[in-house]
Amino acid sequence: MSCTSLIFRRPIPDDWERVMAVLPDWWDGRDLRAMLPRIFFEHFRTTSLVVEHEDVLVAFLVGFFCQDHSDEAYVHFCGVAPEWRQVGLGRDLYRRFCALAAADGREVVRAVTAPVNAGSVAFHQALGFSVLPGDDEVEGVPVTTEHGPYGDHLVHFQLFLEEAGT
Repeated sequence: MSCTSLIFRRPIPDDWERVMAVLPDWWDGRDLRAMLPRIFFEHFRTTSLVVEHEDVLVAFLVGFFCQDHSDEAYVHFCGVAPEWRQVGLGRDLYRRFCALAAADGREVVRAVTAPVNAGSVAFHQALGFSVLPGDDEVEGVPVTTEHGPYGDHLVHFQLFLEEAGT
């Protein structure tokens, strides 16, 4: 795997089908496709990224700038193909999104994950995100209950861009 041959680009609407095809495999069989409707690939293209290697989708990040809180940006979904993990691709996608957010005057980036996704929790913390307090805990991790799409618990993160040096 050569990272020098990676192509980073803005998504196009047709990329949605490519992401839907790999989503369950990239999340160990968890079917999260309902959480990423096609509209994200139509209306948040300037703040989202797709990564390809030899025309094969290897990673993506869907993010947007909050309309109601002009100082905030939000990473809605980020995925990296299992065979491309541990090479810094997820970190690079977040770095690029944070740079876009900072250039737009955003001060904080927010994200969420499920507490069952311990790898995601560790990833966000390694990037410098703080875990926000919740109203419960799951295996020692603060969560907000009944906030997810199916009444599930979510871990909330925030990263202040100035503190992160972005």
